[in-house]
Amino acid sequence: MIRVSTLPGSLRRVLEPFRPCFTTPTFTTFVTLLAGMIVRPGQRTVCGMLAVAGLAGVWHHSRAHRFFAAARWRPDAMGLTVLRLIVGHLTPVGAPLLIAVDDTLFRRCGRKVFAAHWGYDGSLKVAKGNQKLSRGNTFVVAAVVVELPFLDRPVALPVLARLWRRGGPTKTMLARELIELIAAAAGRIVHVVGDGGYVCTELRHLPPNVTPTGPLPSHASLWHVHSDLDQPPRMRRRGRPRVYGARIGTPAELAAATPATPVTVTRYGRATTVQLHHQRCLWRGVFAGRPVRVLVVTEPGQPTIALVTTDLTTPISGIVERYAARWSIEVTFEDAKQITLVGEARNRTQRAVERTVPFRLYTQSVVIVWYHLAGHHPNVVRDRRDRAPWYTTKRHPSYLDMIVKLRRVLIAAQYQAEVPSQPTPEEIHAVRLAWAQAAA
Repeated sequence: MIRVSTLPGSLRRVLEPFRPCFTTPTFTTFVTLLAGMIVRPGQRTVCGMLAVAGLAGVWHHSRAHRFFAAARWRPDAMGLTVLRLIVGHLTPVGAPLLIAVDDTLFRRCGRKVFAAHWGYDGSLKVAKGNQKLSRGNTFVVAAVVVELPFLDRPVALPVLARLWRRGGPTKTMLARELIELIAAAAGRIVHVVGDGGYVCTELRHLPPNVTPTGPLPSHASLWHVHSDLDQPPRMRRRGRPRVYGARIGTPAELAAATPATPVTVTRYGRATTVQLHHQRCLWRGVFAGRPVRVLVVTEPGQPTIALVTTDLTTPISGIVERYAARWSIEVTFEDAKQITLVGEARNRTQRAVERTVPFRLYTQSVVIVWYHLAGHHPNVVRDRRDRAPWYTTKRHPSYLDMIVKLRRVLIAAQYQAEVPSQPTPEEIHAVRLAWAQAAA
Protein backbone atom coordinates (compact mmCIF):
# COMPACT_ATOMS: atom_id res chain seq x y z
CA MET A 1 0.00 0.00 0.00
CA ILE A 2 1.37 3.41 -1.00
CA ARG A 3 0.96 5.92 1.82
CA VAL A 4 2.14 9.52 2.03
CA SER A 5 4.12 8.68 5.16
CA THR A 6 6.06 5.92 3.36
CA LEU A 7 7.04 7.94 0.30
CA PRO A 8 10.79 8.59 -0.02
CA GLY A 9 11.81 11.96 1.37
CA SER A 10 13.24 13.06 -1.97
CA LEU A 11 9.82 12.76 -3.64
CA ARG A 12 7.93 14.27 -0.68
CA ARG A 13 10.09 17.39 -0.95
CA VAL A 14 9.17 17.73 -4.63
CA LEU A 15 5.45 17.21 -3.97
CA GLU A 16 5.14 19.41 -0.88
CA PRO A 17 4.81 22.68 -2.91
CA PHE A 18 1.60 21.24 -4.42
CA ARG A 19 -0.17 21.14 -1.04
CA PRO A 20 -1.75 24.65 -1.40
CA CYS A 21 -3.35 23.54 -4.68
CA PHE A 22 -5.60 21.00 -2.91
CA THR A 23 -7.61 20.50 0.23
CA THR A 24 -6.04 18.14 2.79
CA PRO A 25 -8.03 15.02 1.75
CA THR A 26 -7.59 15.83 -1.94
CA PHE A 27 -3.82 16.25 -1.50
CA THR A 28 -3.66 12.71 -0.09
CA THR A 29 -5.56 11.44 -3.13
CA PHE A 30 -3.30 13.45 -5.43
CA VAL A 31 -0.10 11.99 -3.97
CA THR A 32 -1.52 8.46 -4.00
CA LEU A 33 -2.68 8.61 -7.62
CA LEU A 34 0.56 10.24 -8.76
CA ALA A 35 2.64 7.53 -7.06
CA GLY A 36 0.35 4.81 -8.40
CA MET A 37 0.71 6.19 -11.91
CA ILE A 38 4.50 6.14 -11.66
CA VAL A 39 4.69 2.64 -10.16
CA ARG A 40 2.30 1.02 -12.62
CA PRO A 41 4.31 -0.09 -15.71
CA GLY A 42 1.30 -1.03 -17.85
CA GLN A 43 -2.17 0.36 -18.42
CA ARG A 44 -2.63 3.57 -16.45
CA THR A 45 -6.36 4.05 -16.10
CA VAL A 46 -7.73 5.88 -13.08
CA CYS A 47 -8.69 2.61 -11.37
CA GLY A 48 -5.35 1.14 -12.42
CA MET A 49 -3.48 3.84 -10.51
CA LEU A 50 -5.65 3.13 -7.46
CA ALA A 51 -5.06 -0.62 -7.68
CA VAL A 52 -1.28 -0.30 -7.94
CA ALA A 53 -1.31 1.99 -4.91
CA GLY A 54 -2.72 -0.95 -2.97
CA LEU A 55 -5.95 0.89 -2.10
CA ALA A 56 -8.42 -0.93 -4.34
CA GLY A 57 -9.88 -2.72 -1.33
CA VAL A 58 -9.51 0.23 1.04
CA TRP A 59 -10.86 3.20 -0.95
CA HIS A 60 -13.93 3.04 -3.13
CA HIS A 61 -13.00 3.58 -6.77
CA SER A 62 -15.30 6.62 -6.87
CA ARG A 63 -12.78 8.51 -4.73
CA ALA A 64 -10.22 8.31 -7.53
CA HIS A 65 -12.75 9.28 -10.20
CA ARG A 66 -14.09 12.12 -8.04
CA PHE A 67 -10.58 13.58 -7.86
CA PHE A 68 -10.72 14.33 -11.58
CA ALA A 69 -14.46 14.94 -12.01
CA ALA A 70 -15.50 16.97 -8.96
CA ALA A 71 -12.67 17.74 -6.51
CA ARG A 72 -11.74 21.38 -5.87
CA TRP A 73 -8.48 21.98 -7.69
CA ARG A 74 -7.43 23.76 -10.86
CA PRO A 75 -5.02 22.33 -13.44
CA ASP A 76 -3.57 25.81 -14.05
CA ALA A 77 -2.64 26.19 -10.37
CA MET A 78 -0.96 22.80 -10.42
CA GLY A 79 0.85 23.67 -13.66
CA LEU A 80 2.13 26.97 -12.32
CA THR A 81 3.49 25.08 -9.30
CA VAL A 82 5.37 22.83 -11.71
CA LEU A 83 6.65 26.00 -13.41
CA ARG A 84 7.97 27.34 -10.10
CA LEU A 85 9.74 24.02 -9.43
CA ILE A 86 11.41 24.16 -12.84
CA VAL A 87 12.39 27.81 -12.50
CA GLY A 88 13.74 27.24 -9.00
CA HIS A 89 15.76 24.09 -9.70
CA LEU A 90 16.48 23.76 -13.42
CA THR A 91 17.10 27.28 -14.76
CA PRO A 92 19.77 29.88 -13.93
CA VAL A 93 18.66 32.78 -11.76
CA GLY A 94 17.19 35.56 -13.88
CA ALA A 95 17.83 33.78 -17.18
CA PRO A 96 15.14 34.00 -19.89
CA LEU A 97 12.72 31.09 -20.15
CA LEU A 98 12.31 29.15 -23.38
CA ILE A 99 8.73 27.96 -23.89
CA ALA A 100 7.71 25.54 -26.63
CA VAL A 101 4.04 25.59 -27.65
CA ASP A 102 2.30 22.91 -29.68
CA ASP A 103 -0.82 20.77 -29.76
CA THR A 104 -1.28 17.02 -29.97
CA LEU A 105 -4.12 14.51 -30.09
CA PHE A 106 -4.56 11.84 -27.41
CA ARG A 107 -6.63 8.95 -28.75
CA ARG A 108 -9.89 8.21 -26.96
CA CYS A 109 -12.66 5.74 -27.71
CA GLY A 110 -16.33 5.97 -26.81
CA ARG A 111 -19.19 8.02 -28.19
CA LYS A 112 -19.76 10.06 -25.01
CA VAL A 113 -16.22 11.29 -24.37
CA PHE A 114 -16.40 15.06 -24.00
CA ALA A 115 -14.93 17.05 -26.93
CA ALA A 116 -13.71 13.92 -28.73
CA HIS A 117 -13.35 14.41 -32.47
CA TRP A 118 -11.64 13.01 -35.54
CA GLY A 119 -8.42 14.85 -36.27
CA TYR A 120 -4.87 14.63 -37.50
CA ASP A 121 -2.66 12.28 -35.47
CA GLY A 122 1.01 12.63 -36.35
CA SER A 123 2.02 9.63 -34.20
CA LEU A 124 -0.29 7.22 -36.04
CA LYS A 125 1.46 4.62 -38.20
CA VAL A 126 -0.38 4.18 -41.50
CA ALA A 127 0.41 2.83 -44.94
CA LYS A 128 1.84 5.24 -47.47
CA GLY A 129 -0.87 7.41 -48.98
CA ASN A 130 -3.37 6.97 -46.13
CA GLN A 131 -4.48 9.80 -43.89
CA LYS A 132 -3.31 9.98 -40.28
CA LEU A 133 -6.69 10.35 -38.65
CA SER A 134 -7.65 9.30 -35.13
CA ARG A 135 -10.45 10.04 -32.71
CA GLY A 136 -9.55 11.66 -29.44
CA ASN A 137 -8.99 14.90 -27.53
CA THR A 138 -6.63 17.63 -28.67
CA PHE A 139 -4.68 19.58 -26.06
CA VAL A 140 -2.61 22.73 -26.52
CA VAL A 141 0.51 22.35 -24.36
CA ALA A 142 3.14 24.85 -23.19
CA ALA A 143 6.41 23.32 -22.01
CA VAL A 144 9.58 24.81 -20.54
CA VAL A 145 12.67 23.79 -22.53
CA VAL A 146 15.71 23.29 -20.29
CA GLU A 147 19.25 22.00 -20.55
CA LEU A 148 20.13 19.31 -18.00
CA PRO A 149 23.76 18.60 -17.04
CA PHE A 150 23.48 14.85 -17.67
CA LEU A 151 21.92 15.16 -21.15
CA ASP A 152 23.26 16.36 -24.48
CA ARG A 153 19.87 17.55 -25.75
CA PRO A 154 17.22 19.97 -24.46
CA VAL A 155 14.20 18.58 -22.63
CA ALA A 156 10.67 20.00 -22.69
CA LEU A 157 8.74 19.85 -19.39
CA PRO A 158 4.97 20.48 -19.72
CA VAL A 159 3.68 23.17 -17.36
CA LEU A 160 0.28 24.16 -18.78
CA ALA A 161 -2.27 22.44 -21.02
CA ARG A 162 -5.73 23.34 -22.29
CA LEU A 163 -8.36 21.21 -24.00
CA TRP A 164 -9.32 22.40 -27.47
CA ARG A 165 -12.79 21.70 -28.76
CA ARG A 166 -14.62 22.58 -31.91
CA GLY A 167 -16.68 25.73 -31.65
CA GLY A 168 -14.58 27.08 -28.78
CA PRO A 169 -11.45 29.26 -28.72
CA THR A 170 -8.92 28.50 -31.42
CA LYS A 171 -5.67 26.72 -30.65
CA THR A 172 -3.71 29.95 -31.08
CA MET A 173 -5.98 31.75 -28.62
CA LEU A 174 -5.47 28.99 -26.06
CA ALA A 175 -1.73 29.16 -26.64
CA ARG A 176 -1.75 32.92 -26.05
CA GLU A 177 -3.62 32.41 -22.74
CA LEU A 178 -1.03 29.87 -21.60
CA ILE A 179 1.87 32.14 -22.57
CA GLU A 180 0.33 35.08 -20.71
CA LEU A 181 -0.02 32.98 -17.55
CA ILE A 182 3.60 31.88 -17.78
CA ALA A 183 4.87 35.40 -18.48
CA ALA A 184 2.99 36.80 -15.48
CA ALA A 185 4.18 34.03 -13.15
CA ALA A 186 7.80 33.91 -14.32
CA GLY A 187 8.56 37.63 -13.98
CA ARG A 188 11.36 37.46 -16.54
CA ILE A 189 11.89 37.45 -20.30
CA VAL A 190 10.09 34.59 -22.03
CA HIS A 191 11.12 33.31 -25.45
CA VAL A 192 8.34 31.36 -27.16
CA VAL A 193 8.95 28.99 -30.04
CA GLY A 194 6.29 27.21 -32.08
CA ASP A 195 5.63 25.70 -35.48
CA GLY A 196 4.01 27.45 -38.42
CA GLY A 197 0.49 27.01 -37.06
CA TYR A 198 1.23 29.36 -34.16
CA VAL A 199 2.84 32.18 -36.13
CA CYS A 200 -0.27 34.31 -36.62
CA THR A 201 -1.92 37.59 -35.64
CA GLU A 202 -2.48 36.34 -32.07
CA LEU A 203 1.21 37.08 -31.52
CA ARG A 204 0.45 40.82 -31.64
CA HIS A 205 -1.25 40.62 -28.25
CA LEU A 206 1.56 38.98 -26.27
CA PRO A 207 3.03 40.83 -23.24
CA PRO A 208 6.12 43.03 -23.79
CA ASN A 209 8.46 40.55 -22.07
CA VAL A 210 7.56 37.78 -24.56
CA THR A 211 9.37 37.26 -27.87
CA PRO A 212 7.88 34.70 -30.30
CA THR A 213 9.96 32.76 -32.83
CA GLY A 214 8.76 30.49 -35.61
CA PRO A 215 8.89 29.61 -39.31
CA LEU A 216 7.94 32.28 -41.81
CA PRO A 217 5.51 31.37 -44.63
CA SER A 218 7.05 31.38 -48.09
CA HIS A 219 4.42 33.87 -49.33
CA ALA A 220 4.89 36.38 -46.48
CA SER A 221 5.21 39.99 -47.64
CA LEU A 222 8.15 41.80 -46.02
CA TRP A 223 8.93 45.52 -45.91
CA HIS A 224 11.88 47.66 -44.97
CA VAL A 225 11.71 49.68 -41.75
CA HIS A 226 11.28 53.36 -42.52
CA SER A 227 14.02 55.61 -41.14
CA ASP A 228 11.43 57.75 -39.32
CA LEU A 229 10.65 54.79 -37.05
CA ASP A 230 14.20 54.69 -35.68
CA GLN A 231 14.97 58.42 -35.87
CA PRO A 232 11.76 60.48 -35.76
CA PRO A 233 12.07 63.88 -37.48
CA ARG A 234 12.50 66.86 -35.19
CA MET A 235 9.85 68.92 -36.96
CA ARG A 236 6.35 67.72 -36.29
CA ARG A 237 4.40 66.83 -39.39
CA ARG A 238 0.71 66.35 -39.88
CA GLY A 239 -0.54 62.77 -39.77
CA ARG A 240 0.97 59.66 -38.35
CA PRO A 241 4.75 59.07 -38.62
CA ARG A 242 5.86 56.85 -41.45
CA VAL A 243 6.65 53.23 -40.50
CA TYR A 244 6.88 51.21 -43.71
CA GLY A 245 9.71 51.69 -46.16
CA ALA A 246 10.21 50.02 -49.52
CA ARG A 247 8.77 46.57 -50.11
CA ILE A 248 11.26 43.69 -49.87
CA GLY A 249 9.02 40.88 -51.05
CA THR A 250 8.96 37.22 -50.04
CA PRO A 251 11.64 35.48 -47.92
CA ALA A 252 13.16 34.11 -51.13
CA GLU A 253 13.50 37.63 -52.51
CA LEU A 254 15.01 38.78 -49.22
CA ALA A 255 17.61 35.99 -49.41
CA ALA A 256 18.45 36.96 -53.01
CA ALA A 257 19.01 40.61 -52.04
CA THR A 258 20.92 39.98 -48.78
CA PRO A 259 24.45 38.54 -48.64
CA ALA A 260 24.82 35.26 -46.79
CA THR A 261 26.85 34.93 -43.61
CA PRO A 262 28.40 31.56 -42.60
CA VAL A 263 27.44 30.75 -39.00
CA THR A 264 28.19 27.69 -36.87
CA VAL A 265 25.15 26.46 -34.92
CA THR A 266 24.66 23.52 -32.57
CA ARG A 267 21.46 21.63 -33.30
CA TYR A 268 20.26 18.14 -32.47
CA GLY A 269 23.49 17.28 -30.71
CA ARG A 270 25.92 18.29 -33.44
CA ALA A 271 27.58 21.46 -34.73
CA THR A 272 27.11 22.48 -38.37
CA THR A 273 27.89 25.51 -40.49
CA VAL A 274 24.95 27.11 -42.29
CA GLN A 275 24.48 30.15 -44.50
CA LEU A 276 22.25 32.83 -42.97
CA HIS A 277 20.55 35.71 -44.76
CA HIS A 278 19.57 38.16 -42.02
CA GLN A 279 17.42 41.30 -42.25
CA ARG A 280 15.61 43.55 -39.78
CA CYS A 281 12.30 44.39 -41.40
CA LEU A 282 8.50 44.50 -41.01
CA TRP A 283 5.92 41.77 -41.54
CA ARG A 284 2.73 43.73 -41.99
CA GLY A 285 0.44 40.68 -42.14
CA VAL A 286 1.13 39.58 -38.56
CA PHE A 287 3.15 42.12 -36.57
CA ALA A 288 2.00 45.30 -38.38
CA GLY A 289 4.49 48.08 -37.49
CA ARG A 290 6.54 46.10 -34.95
CA PRO A 291 10.08 45.43 -36.25
CA VAL A 292 11.10 41.80 -36.55
CA ARG A 293 14.15 39.89 -37.71
CA VAL A 294 13.96 37.42 -40.57
CA LEU A 295 16.58 34.70 -41.00
CA VAL A 296 16.74 32.54 -44.12
CA VAL A 297 18.77 29.40 -43.38
CA THR A 298 20.37 27.48 -46.24
CA GLU A 299 22.66 24.47 -46.09
CA PRO A 300 23.66 21.82 -48.63
CA GLY A 301 21.29 18.90 -48.92
CA GLN A 302 18.63 20.47 -46.68
CA PRO A 303 15.50 22.49 -47.52
CA THR A 304 15.69 26.24 -47.06
CA ILE A 305 13.85 27.53 -44.01
CA ALA A 306 12.91 31.10 -43.09
CA LEU A 307 12.51 32.11 -39.44
CA VAL A 308 10.92 35.21 -37.95
CA THR A 309 11.39 36.56 -34.43
CA THR A 310 10.66 39.70 -32.46
CA ASP A 311 13.87 39.17 -30.46
CA LEU A 312 16.18 41.91 -31.75
CA THR A 313 19.15 41.32 -29.43
CA THR A 314 20.03 37.59 -29.41
CA PRO A 315 22.77 36.57 -31.89
CA ILE A 316 21.46 35.02 -35.07
CA SER A 317 23.04 31.66 -34.25
CA GLY A 318 21.06 31.60 -31.01
CA ILE A 319 17.80 32.17 -32.89
CA VAL A 320 18.45 29.12 -35.10
CA GLU A 321 19.38 26.99 -32.09
CA ARG A 322 16.26 28.20 -30.26
CA TYR A 323 14.00 27.08 -33.07
CA ALA A 324 15.79 23.73 -33.27
CA ALA A 325 15.07 23.22 -29.54
CA ARG A 326 11.36 23.23 -30.40
CA TRP A 327 11.69 19.59 -31.42
CA SER A 328 12.04 18.62 -27.76
CA ILE A 329 8.29 19.06 -27.26
CA GLU A 330 7.66 16.47 -29.97
CA VAL A 331 9.88 14.05 -28.03
CA THR A 332 7.90 14.88 -24.89
CA PHE A 333 4.63 14.03 -26.64
CA GLU A 334 6.06 10.71 -27.79
CA ASP A 335 7.21 9.87 -24.26
CA ALA A 336 3.81 10.91 -22.88
CA LYS A 337 1.95 8.59 -25.25
CA GLN A 338 4.30 5.60 -25.22
CA ILE A 339 5.80 5.62 -21.69
CA THR A 340 3.62 7.76 -19.42
CA LEU A 341 0.52 6.53 -21.32
CA VAL A 342 -1.24 9.86 -20.95
CA GLY A 343 -4.16 8.86 -23.17
CA GLU A 344 -5.13 5.76 -21.18
CA ALA A 345 -7.86 7.38 -19.08
CA ARG A 346 -11.42 6.06 -19.38
CA ASN A 347 -13.38 9.04 -18.07
CA ARG A 348 -15.94 10.93 -20.16
CA THR A 349 -17.29 14.00 -18.35
CA GLN A 350 -16.07 17.50 -19.15
CA ARG A 351 -14.11 18.28 -15.97
CA ALA A 352 -12.55 14.82 -15.87
CA VAL A 353 -11.40 15.04 -19.50
CA GLU A 354 -10.05 18.57 -18.98
CA ARG A 355 -8.05 17.52 -15.90
CA THR A 356 -6.74 14.01 -16.54
CA VAL A 357 -4.33 14.78 -19.40
CA PRO A 358 -2.78 17.87 -17.70
CA PHE A 359 -2.39 15.88 -14.46
CA ARG A 360 -0.43 13.18 -16.26
CA LEU A 361 1.65 15.62 -18.27
CA TYR A 362 2.60 17.45 -15.08
CA THR A 363 3.50 14.09 -13.50
CA GLN A 364 5.99 13.60 -16.32
CA SER A 365 7.59 16.93 -15.43
CA VAL A 366 7.67 15.97 -11.73
CA VAL A 367 9.54 12.77 -12.61
CA ILE A 368 12.23 14.72 -14.48
CA VAL A 369 12.57 17.30 -11.70
CA TRP A 370 12.93 14.52 -9.11
CA TYR A 371 15.50 12.71 -11.23
CA HIS A 372 17.56 15.86 -11.58
CA LEU A 373 17.49 16.55 -7.85
CA ALA A 374 17.88 13.07 -6.38
CA GLY A 375 17.82 10.27 -8.95
CA HIS A 376 20.67 10.65 -11.40
CA HIS A 377 23.71 8.40 -11.13
CA PRO A 378 26.08 7.07 -13.81
CA ASN A 379 25.00 3.55 -12.88
CA VAL A 380 21.57 4.27 -14.38
CA VAL A 381 22.97 4.29 -17.92
CA ARG A 382 25.38 1.45 -17.16
CA ASP A 383 22.57 -0.72 -15.85
CA ARG A 384 20.45 0.02 -18.90
CA ARG A 385 23.27 -0.96 -21.25
CA ASP A 386 23.84 -4.18 -19.31
CA ARG A 387 20.18 -5.13 -19.73
CA ALA A 388 20.02 -3.90 -23.35
CA PRO A 389 23.52 -4.37 -24.84
CA TRP A 390 22.31 -3.44 -28.33
CA TYR A 391 22.34 0.24 -27.23
CA THR A 392 26.03 0.50 -28.09
CA THR A 393 26.00 4.31 -28.32
CA LYS A 394 23.86 5.05 -25.26
CA ARG A 395 25.61 7.63 -23.07
CA HIS A 396 22.74 9.52 -21.46
CA PRO A 397 19.56 8.54 -19.59
CA SER A 398 16.23 8.66 -21.35
CA TYR A 399 12.87 9.50 -19.81
CA LEU A 400 12.22 5.76 -19.53
CA ASP A 401 15.35 5.40 -17.38
CA MET A 402 14.17 8.28 -15.18
CA ILE A 403 10.70 6.90 -14.49
CA VAL A 404 12.06 3.37 -13.92
CA LYS A 405 14.52 4.74 -11.35
CA LEU A 406 11.74 6.57 -9.47
CA ARG A 407 9.52 3.50 -9.75
CA ARG A 408 12.16 1.36 -8.06
CA VAL A 409 12.71 3.94 -5.32
CA LEU A 410 8.96 4.07 -4.63
CA ILE A 411 8.67 0.28 -4.50
CA ALA A 412 11.65 -0.07 -2.17
CA ALA A 413 10.23 2.59 0.17
CA GLN A 414 7.01 0.61 0.62
CA TYR A 415 8.90 -2.47 1.83
CA GLN A 416 10.96 -0.67 4.43
CA ALA A 417 10.14 -1.83 7.94
CA GLU A 418 8.73 0.74 10.38
CA VAL A 419 11.28 -0.36 13.02
CA PRO A 420 15.01 -0.94 12.31
CA SER A 421 15.55 -4.62 11.60
CA GLN A 422 17.05 -6.90 8.96
CA PRO A 423 14.71 -7.63 6.04
CA THR A 424 13.38 -11.15 5.80
CA PRO A 425 14.15 -13.35 2.75
CA GLU A 426 10.51 -13.00 1.71
CA GLU A 427 10.76 -9.19 1.73
CA ILE A 428 14.01 -9.27 -0.27
CA HIS A 429 12.40 -11.58 -2.83
CA ALA A 430 9.32 -9.32 -3.05
CA VAL A 431 11.44 -6.22 -3.67
CA ARG A 432 13.50 -7.94 -6.37
CA LEU A 433 10.35 -9.21 -8.07
CA ALA A 434 8.77 -5.75 -7.96
CA TRP A 435 11.91 -4.15 -9.39
CA ALA A 436 11.97 -6.63 -12.25
CA GLN A 437 8.35 -5.87 -13.05
CA ALA A 438 8.98 -2.12 -12.80
CA ALA A 439 11.73 -2.28 -15.41
CA ALA A 440 9.63 -4.36 -17.80
